[in-house]
Amino acid sequence: MARERELDLVEVAPLAKPPVCKILDFGKFIYRQKKIEQKHKRMQKKTEMKTIRLSLRIDEHDLEIKANTANKFFGEGHSVKVNLMFKGREAAHHDLGMEKVKIFFDKVKDFCDVEAPAKRQGNSINMVLIPSKH
Repeated sequence: MARERELDLVEVAPLAKPPVCKILDFGKFIYRQKKIEQKHKRMQKKTEMKTIRLSLRIDEHDLEIKANTANKFFGEGHSVKVNLMFKGREAAHHDLGMEKVKIFFDKVKDFCDVEAPAKRQGNSINMVLIPSKH
């Protein structure tokens, strides 16, 4: 029947009892499958890790601007790494740095959840935030 119609006989489900076959144009079938895969690939949401850099001496207004930027990133579905760098003798005051990161988190907590809490790593404090699901 497939030869009469100048089409291909394609085995669709080889493990079924009995095996299932279809008569179709295999070239068109492959073309449609590729188009469907491309469509699904386009629809996938790609997330990036954005970084917000803070310093210990950042002013309140600058911190507000950084928080607004982070909120914009959360709205786009990206996760944000907050990085507070210590310079020189600031490294002796990690408690003040933790407080500054906490103040930043209080400004953005309505839009995000904590993936990795703030922790000290060398001369910096890092925290990873992800967009909230609600």
